Amino acid sequence: MTLTEMLAIAGGVVLAGVVAHGAWSARKAGPRRADAQLEPMMDGARQEPGLNGPALGEAAVSLDATLPAVARVRKPSARIDALIDAIATVTLDAPVSGEMAISHLPGSRRAGTKPFHIEGMNTESGEWELPVPGQRYGEFQAGVQMANRNGAMNEIEYSEFVQKVQSFADGVGAFVQFPDMLDVVGRARELDHFAGDHDAQLAVILRARSATWTLGFVQQIAARHGFVPGAMPGRLVLASEEEGAPPILSLNFEPQAALAENPQLSSLRELSLSLDVAQTPEALEPFASWQEAARGLARDIEADVCDDRGQVLNLHAFASIGQDLTTLYRALASRDLAAGSLVSRRLFS
Repeated sequence: MTLTEMLAIAGGVVLAGVVAHGAWSARKAGPRRADAQLEPMMDGARQEPGLNGPALGEAAVSLDATLPAVARVRKPSARIDALIDAIATVTLDAPVSGEMAISHLPGSRRAGTKPFHIEGMNTESGEWELPVPGQRYGEFQAGVQMANRNGAMNEIEYSEFVQKVQSFADGVGAFVQFPDMLDVVGRARELDHFAGDHDAQLAVILRARSATWTLGFVQQIAARHGFVPGAMPGRLVLASEEEGAPPILSLNFEPQAALAENPQLSSLRELSLSLDVAQTPEALEPFASWQEAARGLARDIEADVCDDRGQVLNLHAFASIGQDLTTLYRALASRDLAAGSLVSRRLFS
């Protein structure tokens, strides 16, 4: 080998070394890269995490498989409440139409003096509702009120409830399960005892000091204080702002006067101004409204404010009543029967 050839080979080796060193330096100075074995593949066996694929390959598939399915929320009933109702469950093998359910409902929704309801669980909305045409129902429930101002439910009333609900269940091909009668009657008596101890209906008598009043005069003065004719003769009411709620106050008089052909020829000497405590929320301050209406009406029609024995009431009497009401409100709320709530209105009716 000549000297020229040896120098050419040596120069090639040196050049290769320089190139290799430059490549190594460039790689070291550039961004760090993932190992090829761990880099996501795009051939379908493995892909980059994203919205269209599992976050961690097959491991995400098993994780998804353990997630529970979203179930429809069962909404509570607006008409039946376990606080004051005895509830029977009516189980179906398959949903039935609203038309079929309606055709088998009992003609009366009362068991003695106690109201009851039969509701269906709407298969679409998941809500309890009174059966209506065009809907389907997967189950039913029936609730009978255990106590009201007529007293506690007795064995005869409960038996009537059972008979009517059983007839409905037979008609729609369902199985019905009733609570034990002795247990229901016992709960009804306890509830009635509590209600009797905490029922308050306040009333004062507005008695004419001298001249009597015509109905037309009473209606005119009462209208100035916000009273309007009630649903029954002989009654004016201070209506609640809540649609469908009972009136806050009632002003009552002789019904025959309300039926007179000429209200200007009637003669009234007494009016009764009443407040049904359990029917109106405490937050509306119905007691204050009752006092204010009593004083305002008495002033405008020239009447004395008296109790049911004819004794004239003073400010101290109203203050004492107010203290007792505060205790009553707390007791009702402690049993989830707050004054003015739907369940309280039902119990004290």
